[in-house]
Amino acid sequence: MSIARHRSARRPVTPFNDLALAATGSIAVVGRRSAVVAAAAGLVVSTFGAPASAAPATSHASAALPSVDTSGLTASARAVLATAPVVTVAADATWGFDVPAVTAVADPPPPPVVKPVAASRSAARTAIPATADTEAAAEVEVVASSDVPQSVAGNAVLEVAARYVGVPYRSGGTTPDGFDCSGFTSYVYAQLGITLPRTSGGQRDAGTVVSRADAQPGDLIYSPGHIAIYAGGNSQVDSPKPGGSVQFRAIWQSDPTFIRVG
Repeated sequence: MSIARHRSARRPVTPFNDLALAATGSIAVVGRRSAVVAAAAGLVVSTFGAPASAAPATSHASAALPSVDTSGLTASARAVLATAPVVTVAADATWGFDVPAVTAVADPPPPPVVKPVAASRSAARTAIPATADTEAAAEVEVVASSDVPQSVAGNAVLEVAARYVGVPYRSGGTTPDGFDCSGFTSYVYAQLGITLPRTSGGQRDAGTVVSRADAQPGDLIYSPGHIAIYAGGNSQVDSPKPGGSVQFRAIWQSDPTFIRVG
């Protein structure tokens, strides 16, 4: 009589067992994929000791997590921080900028215009007499600064002007300490009792325009920005420019205007 064999009793299998097994397998797959991604990013430097399939699904021992060398990963960053300069700013620091002060200065007032005093023609003739030497003076074409033309003799204006030969030019000067061009002419005429305007432009309108052929020694010679005294022939006496001095010299103006004062 044969003895019947019976299988040993097994743990009953239910749908929950299948679900638990499927979940365990998914976790293993996710773990392997995560390790691959982390290794590609350079974060994981150690390897797994055993594949997840080697561990039984029903094992109660927890799987060991791979180690990560964080000191190696941060070594370069710490080196940069160690060599970087330290910049400190106070908590109450403020910033600003300086605004330069701007001061408006008004233009200086124009110099007063001296109203000319008209002189009688008889007085003008006395102050600026014609001389017999005018024709002889016309022969002088070039006059050096130290030379005095013959037309000076007997001509009141030129005799006064000749006293100041060598006085230095001074911008705005109106005295023998220094003359500018119109300061010189007005000073010379003032010695003869004739008041001229202060500027060369004003002196241009202080008399009557005459032709060069009719000009006489002692007349004014005007060109834009400059005034001189005609000395006869091709010469004049004036205070020329900065660095110069009162002198007799040749007429250099290309088309000057001759002014008869009085």
